[in-house]
Amino acid sequence: MTNFLHDGDLPDGALSGAAAVAVDSETMGLRLGRDPLCVVQLSAGDGDAHIVQLRRPDYHAPNLKRLLTDPSVLKIFHFGRFDIAMFHLHLKVVTAPVYCTKIASKLARTYTDRHGLKDVVKELVGVDLSKAQQSSDWGSADLSADQLAYAACDVLHLHAVRARLDEMLAREGRDGLARAAFEFLPHRALLDVAGWEDVDIFAHS
Repeated sequence: MTNFLHDGDLPDGALSGAAAVAVDSETMGLRLGRDPLCVVQLSAGDGDAHIVQLRRPDYHAPNLKRLLTDPSVLKIFHFGRFDIAMFHLHLKVVTAPVYCTKIASKLARTYTDRHGLKDVVKELVGVDLSKAQQSSDWGSADLSADQLAYAACDVLHLHAVRARLDEMLAREGRDGLARAAFEFLPHRALLDVAGWEDVDIFAHS
């Protein structure tokens, strides 16, 4: 397993040929419009992670943007709604097609209310993730070894999690609902960016 750190963008040819890529991001906070996007980490499910430290404020990352919008590559997230919104705000792209393991977990694992990445990964693939670096300074010019390891772990297990959740969704007859939710997810993220972050537009009132 190797963690590759890239300055500003994915190198030419990185992740080429992958049908599905796990994706996550690190930001300076969780508020859209206030907190900048700092890091994007990706894995093709081969045990390696590619960690892109973005150059702010221009965010010139053509290879990364091309991958996020490639219709032939499925992007696997956990709570993709936030990452997709951040990518739209800062990278100016709409990420698609997508799969969200948090949505899949909520549809398949109705026996629990624990759908955070740490809980899902521990139950489904038997790995206990450390979240110690979650709130560290991702805007730093020099990322620590602990930060890089943390960023990598957030994507290294998503392919295996997706496989387990797909089995559960099919077993419970909810795979069609999941696909529909994934197709809508980029639009939900755009609603967040447009100001409907805390509004349920499907509610009666």
